[in-house]
Amino acid sequence: MVRLFDTIEESNMAWIIAADRALRGAFDKTLIDLVPSYTTLMVHYDCRLLSHGEAHGRIREALEYLQPADTQAGQRHEIPVWYHESVGPELQRVADRAGISIDALVQRHCDRDYCVFALGFAPGYGFMGLVEEALATPRLETPRRKVAAGSVGIAGRQTAIYPLPSPGGWNILGRTAVPLFEHARRGDPLLKPGDRVRFQAVSRDEFEAQGGDTTPLEERP
Repeated sequence: MVRLFDTIEESNMAWIIAADRALRGAFDKTLIDLVPSYTTLMVHYDCRLLSHGEAHGRIREALEYLQPADTQAGQRHEIPVWYHESVGPELQRVADRAGISIDALVQRHCDRDYCVFALGFAPGYGFMGLVEEALATPRLETPRRKVAAGSVGIAGRQTAIYPLPSPGGWNILGRTAVPLFEHARRGDPLLKPGDRVRFQAVSRDEFEAQGGDTTPLEERP
């Protein structure tokens, strides 16, 4: 595990992306997998081809003259979301914590680009941030047994989209029809670390026309 930072900041990604590229080049055919995250990179290499000491040497050499990458090189995705209490039961909870209306919450959630920091939890699940401080909301005390695919939620200052039905404790604000799991299953996740996401509010009719499922989500776990 290669740790570059101790705190989560959007500015980290320029260095994480640069380190990802440098380490891939340094390990070349000995690399099995490399997983970038908020502050770290996990280097999974073939220890039959490389000793522990040699791996450390390659890491030190790769990072010695590291320069930040261009964070605008990643893709920018516009994700349409139907924000409604039937599919976003925590809309009122998050709005109340911030002292604003639901309409204002939706506007502010859609008002910025979110950096994709890491993929995990489920295939295609991108951890994104940072949500503005005023909208930050703790996870639910008791997770739901089932969150619908496409659900868009907030936890702390992170936001994310559930790519398939699964348990989860995030505050759900709405739902998208974008098929994240289908992309991941084909081996090419739609969201990748370093990409940016902008949410776009759409009506129920638009959501249904895009193939969205309007089945209500349970209000509480």
